[in-house]
Amino acid sequence: MNTSHSAKRPGRLFLILTLGSLSTISPFAIDLYLPAFSQMAEFFQTTSARVALSLSSYFVGLAVGQLFYGPLLDRWGRKRPLYFGLGLFVAASFACWQASSVDELIAVRFLQALGGCVAGVAATAMVRDFFPPQEGAKVFSLLMLVLSVSPLLAPTIGGFVTAYLGWRWVFLLLAVIVSLILANVIFFLPEGHEPDRAVSLKPVEILKGYWRILREPKFHAFAGAAALSFSGLFAYVAGAPLIFMENFGVGPELFGLIFAGLSVGLIGASQLNILLIRRFRGDQVFLFGLMAQSVVGLVFFLGTWAGVYGLASTILLLFLFLSSLGLIFPNASALALAPFSRNAGSASALLGFLQIGAGALASGVIGLVAGKSILPIAAVLSATAFAGLLAFLVGKKRLPLN
Repeated sequence: MNTSHSAKRPGRLFLILTLGSLSTISPFAIDLYLPAFSQMAEFFQTTSARVALSLSSYFVGLAVGQLFYGPLLDRWGRKRPLYFGLGLFVAASFACWQASSVDELIAVRFLQALGGCVAGVAATAMVRDFFPPQEGAKVFSLLMLVLSVSPLLAPTIGGFVTAYLGWRWVFLLLAVIVSLILANVIFFLPEGHEPDRAVSLKPVEILKGYWRILREPKFHAFAGAAALSFSGLFAYVAGAPLIFMENFGVGPELFGLIFAGLSVGLIGASQLNILLIRRFRGDQVFLFGLMAQSVVGLVFFLGTWAGVYGLASTILLLFLFLSSLGLIFPNASALALAPFSRNAGSASALLGFLQIGAGALASGVIGLVAGKSILPIAAVLSATAFAGLLAFLVGKKRLPLN
């Protein structure tokens, strides 16, 4: 914890709400325009799967950008990189608003992600700045409660904005929201980390720093498994419009309500995690979440392959799948970052890169192979869950868990 700022640190609630709002920027940028896929496909005279590649390009920018910002957050402090990144996000949002082709949208969404990704990296690092390691899992669970605003409200808001104003206004709304968050950061959020001029920005030194982080047994055991497991969430987000709007024929408004309802599982489990870690070790809860996700993923795949699931069954199984992630993410983040303090920004960036990078691959597969059948999506969800479980079972052998 950065004790030099303890005396002037604002209240715990303000910090959690502010860090949570930063964490919601990219989820909002993802969830808000999902109900607009069909309208955008019609406007650009293409398919929803093609529009979904703008989601994949965002994930790629989100993953790559995190590696760029990690060392900057350690060398220059937390706030100056936030000013640059959030400013870029706002500018790119206006460019999305004016996009004239789907290819232009795909490219500009990449730039939007390069700006927005700093928010999540900085928020994760500032948990390590402002709170001791033993509080980490609890604080991350509370951040997920704030983060739940995105899947609960964004698709519903996006559905109504799309239906009554048109898809372009979704991106204008994003620009306004992030401008307000940027103002809060500038005027009210304290610096969580003194600039460290010893942190090198030379590419070779940056790569060496990331390699040292990756070699930390606790980091690669939890971060690697969580990245594979959490990529199932990105596959679900990319596939949700195809599952519900094209396969089951629901409209934008109803899709927003279904998407919001499913997110309750992720939110509820993340809050249940606060109670569980009082009685069990974080790594035990983490392993249980991986096992539950793998079982649900397999059941979903087999039933989809057999053709026995309707809308209600699909919603139930996706609810359980997302619930397991509510136990996986907070514990993985806290345990992976626990060994780091001075280079928490870089460790946070590498953690995000692994998670978003795996998610970008999973969502890209959905965009390329998914049609009106749910089976490819079910296969990807099951595969990511089992890959995460296997990675942790292998990684924990090198790690004495206390």
